[in-house]
Amino acid sequence: MTSESDVIAKPADWFQNGFHRFLHSYLRRNFHAIAFARETGLRSQFESMATSLPEQTQRSPLDDGSVPLIVYSNHASWWDPLLAHFINERLLAPRQFYAPIDAEALQQYKVFEKLGFFGVQSDSNRGAAQFLKTTAALFRRDHSALWVTPEGRFADVRDHEAELMPGLSHVCSKLDRGWVVPLAMEYVFWDDRLPLVLFRFGDVISIPTASDWDKQHWTDELTERLRFSQSRLAKLCIDRSSEPFENLLRGKRGASGMYDTARRLKSWMTGQSFQAGHGDQFQ
Repeated sequence: MTSESDVIAKPADWFQNGFHRFLHSYLRRNFHAIAFARETGLRSQFESMATSLPEQTQRSPLDDGSVPLIVYSNHASWWDPLLAHFINERLLAPRQFYAPIDAEALQQYKVFEKLGFFGVQSDSNRGAAQFLKTTAALFRRDHSALWVTPEGRFADVRDHEAELMPGLSHVCSKLDRGWVVPLAMEYVFWDDRLPLVLFRFGDVISIPTASDWDKQHWTDELTERLRFSQSRLAKLCIDRSSEPFENLLRGKRGASGMYDTARRLKSWMTGQSFQAGHGDQFQ
């Protein structure tokens, strides 16, 4: 049995809502846009697969809070935990965000404990066992979403040789219901001063359809689906067009500071409209 000590406290609504207000402002100051590829929408994937399951084995996790939901992604940047929290709030609400984080790193960012993060000792058997107990307990709590970065380290988005840590496949193989969602993310510069965050959901896995998969099969499938989504996202990034994406956050435009002040003055003096952005993407 899982003891109460294995279950982290649900974040207080007032604290998390305040954090989200801060986070939106913080991300706007640091990114030009945060957008996802429309071609693999989550709701359409969930609904399509749910209706094809025998006798409605499980409903979409966007409609049924009791169904376990796991989102796993590549780990390219320091920004990943904050972006994961933002994406969860915007696209998976009312699912509560939970995510493992290195126990030592959590000591540096203690506030994360109040936002759904829980410490794990990734280099020990005891830490792995505790992770499994905690996730099992969280899945018994309605409206939970577990976010993981199974590469276990920062890895360049082009490094597709990074092996996924075995904890995720072990968790998946123990579940008899639920959904698993691959998520590819990139941080790119296009036409403006600030970078973009672009992401793409991969092909989701409905756990009842994978009941005969062993841990190795899970590892292979999880890896293949994530790497394919990364490759497809890379192609969209290279195309440098915002058309295939839906923007979730409109960030700052322009060069900022005195340079933009001078540009505004020039526009006013010449009777022209001021265009803060350098390019025409994500306007």
